[in-house]
Amino acid sequence: MKISALDHFVLTVKDVNCSIKFYTQILGMKEISFEDGRKAVKFGSMKINFHQLGKEVKPNALNATVGSADICLLTTTLLEDVLKECKAKNVDVISDIVKRTGAKGAINSIYLRDPDGNLIEISQYV
Repeated sequence: MKISALDHFVLTVKDVNCSIKFYTQILGMKEISFEDGRKAVKFGSMKINFHQLGKEVKPNALNATVGSADICLLTTTLLEDVLKECKAKNVDVISDIVKRTGAKGAINSIYLRDPDGNLIEISQYV
């Protein structure tokens, strides 16, 4: 077997509409609906599906819960500009720009949290 890419992942959330608002208005993703009105956000060639806590679509994660994800997203926007935009939108950024390691090498990152407390790392390759 050879896995080639990530297509989508699922976040279990307290309030799907609140999550959609955060991921579209703060992170600039596009809201989409699919299969019987399910909600997701799309960015690049990937998407994030949302499961409402207690109403998860089967099959689902064995221990589905809110706030347990740690996600790294890549941006083409300068991180300094991302910081400015987050501050302008009253988003609590929990780190300055820090050096990390991504899948392909050195990255610079900032961290924030979504409405459910998931850790969102926004990064650029050095």
